[in-house]
Amino acid sequence: MLTLRQITGADESHLVDIENQRLEEQAARAYVKLKQAASNNGIEVRIASGFRSLDRQLSIWNRKWRGELTLRNKNGDIINANALSDTEKLWAILHWSALPGGSRHHWGTDLDVYDPRPFEADKTLKLELVPGEYVNESGPCYELWQWLTQHAHEYGFFFPYARYQGGVAQEPWHLSYRPISSQCQKLLSLEVLEGTISALDIEGKPCILDNLPTIKKHYIDTITEDEGWTNIWCGY
Repeated sequence: MLTLRQITGADESHLVDIENQRLEEQAARAYVKLKQAASNNGIEVRIASGFRSLDRQLSIWNRKWRGELTLRNKNGDIINANALSDTEKLWAILHWSALPGGSRHHWGTDLDVYDPRPFEADKTLKLELVPGEYVNESGPCYELWQWLTQHAHEYGFFFPYARYQGGVAQEPWHLSYRPISSQCQKLLSLEVLEGTISALDIEGKPCILDNLPTIKKHYIDTITEDEGWTNIWCGY
C-alpha cells in the first residue's frame, strides 16, 4: 500500500522506469502484459504520460493561474485567465488539470496512452489528447481506443473519466490500474488534501481551501467505473 507522501506526489520511491516514463511497479507489470496483448492483435500502445510529481503539477497549476500557460473553457476554447475571478479561474483550471496533491498521476497507477503509428507516418499530426482523437472513427487513436474498451479490464485497468460528469473532462486516453488506484482514492482524505495544499506555495490558495470539499467531491472522488467503456458512475 502506498504512503500518504506517495499518494500526494511527494515521494517517488514506489516507481519504476518504463518507456521514458515512470509507473508504480504492479501497474508497470500489468501495462507490459496489456501492451503485449495489444501487439499480438496488431495494436500499438505507448505511454504519453505516467507519473507526475507534486512539484510538476504545482508548476502547471501556478503557470495556468498566472496566465503563463494556455487556459481553456469546457468547450476547449482559449480564455484569458486574467479576465476571470479567482473562483472562475479555479473551475476553469480544474476542468483540464488536476489539483496538486490530488492528481491520480501522483500515484503511478494512472497513465495516458496513445497509438504512435499515425503520428510517425504523418509528421504534421500532433498528439493533443482531445476526445476526438480517440472516440471519432477518423481519429488517429480510434483503433487503439476500441481495443482498450474491450480488453483493458482484463489487465486490471479502467477508464476513470469515461464520461463528463460535471467535474473532470472526458479522457478516453486515461487508464488507471484499479487494484492500487482504488486504495489510493480511499486514502486521499479531505484532511490529507488540506494539509498538502496548506504547505504549498500555490497560486489561489485561499480560493482552493474555501472550495476544497467541493473540489474533492467533483474532481477527485467522482469517477466512472467500467468493464470496458460503460457509463456507470462511482464516487468513493
